[in-house]
Amino acid sequence: MFTQLLAYNDVGLFLLRAAVAIVFFVHSWPKLSKSKIMASGMGVSSAIVLLLGAIEFVSALGLVLGIYTQLAALLLALVMIGAIKMKYMKWSVAFNAMDKTGWEFDFVLLFACVSILLGGGGPIGL
Repeated sequence: MFTQLLAYNDVGLFLLRAAVAIVFFVHSWPKLSKSKIMASGMGVSSAIVLLLGAIEFVSALGLVLGIYTQLAALLLALVMIGAIKMKYMKWSVAFNAMDKTGWEFDFVLLFACVSILLGGGGPIGL
């Protein structure tokens, strides 16, 4: 329908990578700076929270810079699979829970990462 926009495919992939990177930068910071507090709330060790924060931060950096984008997307997809598993199986959170954050946002991030993984992320980087 809008075939003229296909000329901007690489820009679209970069914008997707940048948006995903921003989300993971924001979500990695509390894990890196307040790992003990987050660990107690999540029911895991602070070492796991630090590791997740480091993976999120470094992978987000890779996405936005265009370095190892597929590897970064794969790592972040695995993080999101773990997040969805925790929410659904351990905490019994519904997909779109009304009284707490559901896992629909995690689902979208998972498939944004899968799209980057399968699409290669495009040639544009910072």
